[in-house]
Amino acid sequence: MALTVGFDLDMTLIDPRPGMAAVLNEVATRTGYDLDGEHFAANLGPPLDMTYREMGVPEEEIPELVTLFRSLYPELVIPNTVALPGAAQALAAVRELGGRTMVVTGKYRKNAALHLEALGWEVDHLFGELWSTGKAEALKLHGASVYVGDHVGDVHGAKAAGALAVGVLTGPCSGEELAEAGADVVLADLTGFPAWLSSSGVRS
Repeated sequence: MALTVGFDLDMTLIDPRPGMAAVLNEVATRTGYDLDGEHFAANLGPPLDMTYREMGVPEEEIPELVTLFRSLYPELVIPNTVALPGAAQALAAVRELGGRTMVVTGKYRKNAALHLEALGWEVDHLFGELWSTGKAEALKLHGASVYVGDHVGDVHGAKAAGALAVGVLTGPCSGEELAEAGADVVLADLTGFPAWLSSSGVRS
């Protein structure tokens, strides 16, 4: 089986924080709920419904606020998102070894696809709305032997899938937190990923 490497999206491949803060603050303005966009953007990872729940939105209102967030997303987040250092090169490194790439993210798949399109990135498989160990089924489905992410939830997903967990320090979690969660490798960012992959011996 060909080498398959999975990547998380937010704060692993891309930095959407300014737009994410703006869109949640706009939801707050339109609905009157006390939502902290800056806090949300600084702690990306968990699903949106979990964030709303933690910020005190009543359960019955969450679906409507999720829909509103998603509708505002293309205008407020996509244009204000940048690739993180080494992201394009990390994807290319997998290709250069004859491998396949996949993105497995907690983000709404349609909006995740817009990010990939805006940056001109092509991946073999894209899965959205998966979090923590919920990512494992997608990773196992395509035989991913490596999963790269910035959050302890990503490490848990990798381990549940039997994949090597590569953590990067571009998100909200420290190296100690990632290591304690079971990360096999912790990199400062994706600029170090091609060299690690080349020397790792992982080929399938």
